[in-house]
Parts: sequence; C-alpha cells; structure tokens
Amino acid sequence: MSSESASSGSSAPAASNVAVIGLGIMGLPMAVNLVKAGHTVTGYNRSSAKVDKLVAEGGHGAASVAEAVKDADVIITMVPDSPDVEAVVLGKDGILANAKSGAYWVDASTIRPDVAVRLAGEAQEAGIHAVDAPVSGGEQGAVEGTLSIMVGGGKDDVEAVRPVLESVGSTIVHVGPAGSGQTVKAANQLIVAGTIQLVAEALVFLEAHSVDTDAAVKVLAGGLAGNRILDRKAANMAARSFEPGFRVDLHHKDLGIVTSAAREAGVAIPLGALTAQLMGALRASGHGSLDHSALLLLVEQLSGRSAN
Repeated sequence: MSSESASSGSSAPAASNVAVIGLGIMGLPMAVNLVKAGHTVTGYNRSSAKVDKLVAEGGHGAASVAEAVKDADVIITMVPDSPDVEAVVLGKDGILANAKSGAYWVDASTIRPDVAVRLAGEAQEAGIHAVDAPVSGGEQGAVEGTLSIMVGGGKDDVEAVRPVLESVGSTIVHVGPAGSGQTVKAANQLIVAGTIQLVAEALVFLEAHSVDTDAAVKVLAGGLAGNRILDRKAANMAARSFEPGFRVDLHHKDLGIVTSAAREAGVAIPLGALTAQLMGALRASGHGSLDHSALLLLVEQLSGRSAN
C-alpha cells in the first residue's frame, strides 16, 4: 500500500478484529473490555499466564506477535518503554512485516515523542495507519473502562479507531499529529508525579501533628486542594499499602522522558526535575516494584520518621 493511501484509508469496522500486544496491569483489562464490547480480541504476551486469563474471558491467544496481528483490523500495543515498542513493531516477526495492509496500529504505551513520530513514519511506508494513544487512569481506570486517552495522528485515522478506543476509555481527545499524544502523556506524568509528592508530604505532615488523616483527607478533597490522587490513593498511602497500580519503575522512566523532552525544548521544569530525582531515589532504594504513591516512604525517610 502506498503512503498516500495509508493516510486516507477507510474506517475500521465497528466490531473489529483487535490484536492486543502486552497483557500487563493495563493491557489485560483493556483487552477484556474490548471483548465485552463485542470485538474479536487476540492477545500476545511474553508470559503465557496472562494470555490464558484473556482466553478465559472470551478472547483468543497467540504464540507470537506475527500470529496475533496477521488478521487484525486494529492492533494495540501496551508495553513498557520505547525499545519494547520498537521490538514489537520492527523486524521480520513484528507488526509492520506481518499486519495486513491498511490495518490500524494504536500505541497505548508511554514512549518518547520522537520515537512515536519516527515509527509512525515507518508504519506509513509499510501501509499501516499509526496512532499514538497513551492512556491515563491507572489500573482502576483500565478495569472500569474509564481511561483518559490522548491521541496523536491524522484526523481520519483517529476517527477510524475511535470506536475501539471508546471500548476502553471515557475521555478520548485528538491532541494533534503523530507524537502529540505522547507529548501530552509526558505532561500528564509530570502533573501526576508532582501531585503524588505533595499528597505524600501533606499526609506525613498531618500525621506528625497527630491529625485524623481520614477526616483531613475528606475535607481537603472537598476544597480547592481536591484531586484524584487524594480520591484514589490517599487512603492506601495512609495505610502504607503500595500494591502497584502503576509501578515506580515505570514512572521513573516516564519522568526521564519528561525531563529529556523539556531540555530539548528549552523549557524549565524545576519542580518536575526535583520530583524526578525523588522518584529516582525511591527506585534506587529498592522500591521500584511498588506503586508510585510509595513516594510517601521517601518523605518519611527524609523526615526521620521511617519505620525501617
């Protein structure tokens, strides 16, 4: 397929054959919601146990990326980092070499914007429509199908995959050309990390003054300080429960994307850079597998209040 036809293709069917590459904390519930919405879903994951879970929910399993994508109308990738996306997209066993001409590739991963732009160009050359569509909302949003999705790509391509995106998210916004979704996601991760840090500091501050944190969070959430971190994470933070909905390792990676992209654009992000350092320190302390709300542990340590 020519690059010209790849940019002006027809819409994906309302009920599509969808391949999902990467069935982790986010990818698996997204795939399950696609099944529930009536799509035929084939999943691939390096760990076969996750594929088995999708099959148990009515999906299908594949033994390779090539097998998963060969009949797909829409291919969704949800893998950890830029090199992982490149690995499943490029090469003889990758998406571009094995997807049918005119298929739509939607990258829901969080990667560097420049990599997203480059891969979109390579996809177009291969006759594949590329859309970058990173998501926000964490595991809970993925399970509930209420993710916020920031979408970069051509207008026609974005509208073509919108029915599929609506199966996994409740806020789907086209933010610009290829790579724009990843740029907005970087800004999202900047705000989320900074907010978690401030909530962590507030909780440790309240506890130091022997305030009822449950009552304090309730009144704070009802005022101008209200935010989704307070709503969704403050209770577990206060209970020191850090079961990962989004791991420190991944947010550390995302903040590296933010700081690098800000430097390239000549934008100062002093609070963001400090938060990136704090996230890195938390990871270096051996807490990379915990939820990113575990920033509270670092606040405790810096305050000399750590139990360890």
